[in-house]
Amino acid sequence: MQDTCFISLRISSFDTLKMLSGVRLCVRSLYKGLPVRGMSLSPRQINRWPSNESSEPPTNSPRVLITGGLGQLGVGLAEMLRKQYGKENVILSDIRRPPAEVYNMGPFVYADVLDYKNLRELVVNNRITWLVHYSALLSAIGEANVALARTINITGLHNVLDLALENCLRLFVPSTIGAFGPSSPRDPAPDLCIQRPRTIYGVSKVHAELMGEYLHHKYGLDFRCLRYPGVVSAHTKPGGGTTDYAVQIFHDALSTGHHECYLRSNTRLPMMHISDCHRATIEFMQAPESQLSLRTYNIAAMSFTPEEVAEEIRKHLPHLRVTYNPDTIRQTIADSWPVRFDDSNARQDWGWKPAYGLSELVTDMLASIREKRTNAGLPVS
Repeated sequence: MQDTCFISLRISSFDTLKMLSGVRLCVRSLYKGLPVRGMSLSPRQINRWPSNESSEPPTNSPRVLITGGLGQLGVGLAEMLRKQYGKENVILSDIRRPPAEVYNMGPFVYADVLDYKNLRELVVNNRITWLVHYSALLSAIGEANVALARTINITGLHNVLDLALENCLRLFVPSTIGAFGPSSPRDPAPDLCIQRPRTIYGVSKVHAELMGEYLHHKYGLDFRCLRYPGVVSAHTKPGGGTTDYAVQIFHDALSTGHHECYLRSNTRLPMMHISDCHRATIEFMQAPESQLSLRTYNIAAMSFTPEEVAEEIRKHLPHLRVTYNPDTIRQTIADSWPVRFDDSNARQDWGWKPAYGLSELVTDMLASIREKRTNAGLPVS
């Protein structure tokens, strides 16, 4: 279906056809110049391009746009993709001003996922072929502001789904452990099972999974989705997720030597080192469609409890003290999630295999955070 694109035709000249307004039709690429939701050629976004950008990218390189790029995952994924495809072919975007080091790494643009017109300009003007949609409010923050989470996580999703259809993009939307609920199998949770999440974050992710699969089967959208476990990274601050204690505990261990955990000590959840998360995403995006039996896959690496990760840290920092003060909202969320993922389909279909276990994760996190604190002139406990 490479010669096919998707457009939205609004038929308004005949009263008898008004009911068809907004129907999405699949047409041959010779019609791709027709207007969709109106057209503007104004390049409103602020582009930052390397001065040595070539006029044409290599024919085998995708042109990638990452939304929500200043969150936990975007910068690292962009860095890995730029090493493979060239920095001019990977565009990071967000609604916040990037730090100087991120701005200088490669192309960065302003992009609000609720502004469809601006997004379309970015896709068309920059010849995007892959779209990675990271914009979302996470679980705990989403419960504190359901209306905003619904707007960003669902309305923003529909904007990128429409853009992917209209421009024949390969679209990646991450899902999450939060897409499961208390009625889901917990140990392990398979790819296909009852989900029924009880957070707006989880509901929005199930909605994304189902919409993407529907549009794939009905219109041929190249939709791809991975259910991420808790992601542990030294490079970004915790962002309001239920699994964020597994990042904060390393910062606390090296700064004060004391961590107060908002989950019970025996709360087991699936976790993954961020480099494994990025590598899984890239390998999945690169996999030929013929290898994919699903459009949404679980990926797994390890599962641990707060006490287990604390014990592993104590092998390096024996003085670490952890106290437990469970937060009702986050503990309830965690208790509804799986304790392990079954990722056998990802391993079989496209060769997924993690590189980090718990000991490797702890060693890397402590070394990375110690280096960051030392470089910043901060004390290390």
